[in-house]
Amino acid sequence: MKHRKVLFVCTGNTCRSPMAEAALRAELKKRKIRWYTVASAGLSTEDGHTMSANSRQALTEAHIPFDENFCTRQLTPEMAEEAFCIVCMTERQRDALSMYTNVTSFYALCGKEISDPYGQEIDAYRVVLRNIRECLPEVIRVLLPKVE
Repeated sequence: MKHRKVLFVCTGNTCRSPMAEAALRAELKKRKIRWYTVASAGLSTEDGHTMSANSRQALTEAHIPFDENFCTRQLTPEMAEEAFCIVCMTERQRDALSMYTNVTSFYALCGKEISDPYGQEIDAYRVVLRNIRECLPEVIRVLLPKVE
């Protein structure tokens, strides 16, 4: 099977998209699916920042492994074009990337947007991670149909 990349996109690439990246990567590993890679990027960020402490804590509490050396990345046209699919957290982000044909959103796939927990307490991050994880079976079913 041809190797494909799923790219999660949010605003700053410090909270939602890194959590979605880690969660899908863990789910694919659990299902022994090896022909997909997962990455993330931000629409409005600078390269090199770390994942938020609350995102790290939420992932750790959920026993989801993540890259300790994670660094934020600004979405580039090259990243967008090499991705099999770009999954945005919100419809507004999807609209901002309408120039690409490989863009969708959590709302389009699962009927819910993934709200931004930036600057909030840890409970908001836990809720965001739970929402992402609840959507993953549908994301996998729709985007990766041959794995079912």
